[in-house]
Amino acid sequence: MDINFNKNEDFNKLQLSELKKKLLKVYKGGGDKNIEKHKAKGKLTARERIDYLFDSKNNTIEIGALAGDEMYKDHGGCPSAGVIVKIGYIKGKQCIVVANDATVKAGAWFPITGKKNLRAQEIAIENKLPIIYLVDSAGVYLPMQDEIFPDKEHFGRIFRNNAIMSSMGITQISAIMGSCVAGGAYLPIMSDEAMIVDKTGSIFLAGSYLVKAAIGESIDNETLGGATTHCEISGVTDYKALDDKDALDKIKNIVDKIGDFDKAGFNKVKAKDPLENPEDIFGILPISRSEQYDMHEIIKRIVDNSEIEEYKQDYGKTIICGYARIDGWAVGIIANQRKVVKNAKKEMQFGGVIYSDSADKATRFIANCNQKKIPLIFLQDVTGFMVGSKSEHGGIIKDGAKMVNAVSNSVVPKFTIIIGNSYGAGNYAMCGKAYDPRLIVAWPSARLAVMGGEQAAKVLLQIETASLKKNGEEISPKKEQEILQSIQNRYNAQTSPYYAAARLWTDAVINPLDTRKWISMGIEAANHAPIEKQFNLGIIQV
Repeated sequence: MDINFNKNEDFNKLQLSELKKKLLKVYKGGGDKNIEKHKAKGKLTARERIDYLFDSKNNTIEIGALAGDEMYKDHGGCPSAGVIVKIGYIKGKQCIVVANDATVKAGAWFPITGKKNLRAQEIAIENKLPIIYLVDSAGVYLPMQDEIFPDKEHFGRIFRNNAIMSSMGITQISAIMGSCVAGGAYLPIMSDEAMIVDKTGSIFLAGSYLVKAAIGESIDNETLGGATTHCEISGVTDYKALDDKDALDKIKNIVDKIGDFDKAGFNKVKAKDPLENPEDIFGILPISRSEQYDMHEIIKRIVDNSEIEEYKQDYGKTIICGYARIDGWAVGIIANQRKVVKNAKKEMQFGGVIYSDSADKATRFIANCNQKKIPLIFLQDVTGFMVGSKSEHGGIIKDGAKMVNAVSNSVVPKFTIIIGNSYGAGNYAMCGKAYDPRLIVAWPSARLAVMGGEQAAKVLLQIETASLKKNGEEISPKKEQEILQSIQNRYNAQTSPYYAAARLWTDAVINPLDTRKWISMGIEAANHAPIEKQFNLGIIQV
């Protein structure tokens, strides 16, 4: 019996349990009372609509389930950003579905709601994936309109994206299943086809109260913008549905007729399970983010048959590069090695740190994968680039820049899994959110920050104590320790994977055992979009 393995396993499974509890709470949306009110109108909830639409509710991945977590507390919160986004299969065709959750503030758009909708559209655009909108929203949340309405990445960008996707030939289908008001009315009508549910769906630029106030006309909402009006008089909508299920059945029938898509042609063979038990991941990952472990052992539990063809195995050892398969798909893996290694010069190199030789190796491997049309998988547990005079004199900035160049200009799809640390420029070089991974997810063990908590806290302590001393305050050792603890608590909360997921810096916090599924479905989505751009590293310092 390995006591350390068992301790790690207990700790990591407790972290997974915390994730599951958070998700169960989120799945309740606006809470039981609001769900009851919603269903009393004869409507399905947003999650029930998606489950009914998909061939299987299990063969799906959810984007941004934790978006809005612990945010907007003064406004009553916004679970899942008030909108559910899932990738799954309708009549065997992979699609992305966006469904407003009307149990959360009547489906009103908070700032994070807009960001999540734009993320869903970004995924559809990058992967040329059919997108389905299930509309049930009161429109912009007025108390925060200044944070959602006017800017480039705000509410209006949604309709711009509708137009762009239409010009790209990406299928968009909408069902108006509740309120659809003001500017939001353009979203379904800018889709290829729109349907509306009789008696519960309505769509108009201004509701009856605003019409009365603006022009003095008295009219009810159903006559103004209900299903009969728009299917028989205005011609705004294309299909009238009897109820939610009828609308969803119509969507299924339309999707069923869509022709085949042009493929990128990524290599796939019959999938094989890992030979090593994936459950071992919980015992391999150490409790502390500063402890060592061998990343090879994690990789063996993610890839098919536990096989990886390692590239430059004995050079640049703090980054592992190699070819493998995940669920049958050919992939190139770039992973941070988390144990101390020794190079050919007998020099010790810290795990999780990017050195000149490892950056050089990764750059070349990224180029190879682009040459061979192989998707890239980044497994992050990185504390940053090596510092100090030896590294600076050896050109670490130049070598790091080469790697960033390669990641930035890569044309094959990239997928990022944050396993542990994701600090500073290491986050960038290992394909953080700013470098356009098709999907980016974190394990519960992840930490994201500009630097490690201990180092950051000490820097912030120096700044805070200097400021207090400048104002004439005496700082006792006890007071200094209290300030340090306060800073560490605040900083640790901000490095949590849930803090990142709430703000959509990542697409999800996932069970490590679901990693293969996320990567496989992500590559399948990417296969909808043939690569049209030539790989070009750009100008690099050699």
